[in-house]
Formats: sequence, C-alpha cells, structure tokens
Amino acid sequence: QGQLVESGGGLVQPGGSLRLSCAATGTIFSIYTMAWYRQNPGKQRELVASISTGGSTYYPDSVKGRFTISRDNAKNTVYLQMSSLKPEDTAVYYCYMNIGYTDYWGQGTQVTVSS
Repeated sequence: QGQLVESGGGLVQPGGSLRLSCAATGTIFSIYTMAWYRQNPGKQRELVASISTGGSTYYPDSVKGRFTISRDNAKNTVYLQMSSLKPEDTAVYYCYMNIGYTDYWGQGTQVTVSS
C-alpha cells in the first residue's frame, strides 16, 4: 500500500513563492490522477490543481497563472509551485493521488501568507 509524504509548507510574505512536494512511498503500482487541495477551518476542501497521467492540468481561476503542478512519475512525486502568493492562499494544503484506483491523501502542510 502507498503512503503520501508532503513537504515544503511554511510562512511566506505576500508576493512570495513556495514549492510543495508530495512523494508516494511503499508498494506503488499505477498512479493515475495527482492533485493538490487546500482547506481552511470550517470550510470545504477545495481543488487547487490537478494533473493527469498524460500531463493535462487543471487550475481554478483563483490560482490560474500563479500555481503550477507537475509530476515526476519515476519518483512517484507531485509538486506544486506557488508564486505571487496572496493572504487568501493561506490554508492547509493536501496532496492527493489515485493509486491503483484507490484514493490516497497526504497528511497536510500549512501554508501561511502574511507580512
């Protein structure tokens, strides 16, 4: 079975950048969709980026042009490059992978955008 391990969160000033990473460990067969979500207390978890096995990406308007998702299939890893960060990007970010048609979630990493 797989386990997702996230890294890269932290505190950044508005306009700054951060890169999140998420690696799948354990026995991994086929990884299909990879994605990043975020969530604030009392709010629903929202999708911020996804990438298919073929490399097709999706971003909601709130992050389009500022966030970039990428994947390294050889390393079973997904990345989220975040630029021009805004205070409203503050949230706990979760990575997601569909591995062998089973959903897996990372433990979450806090991203705080504040001066």
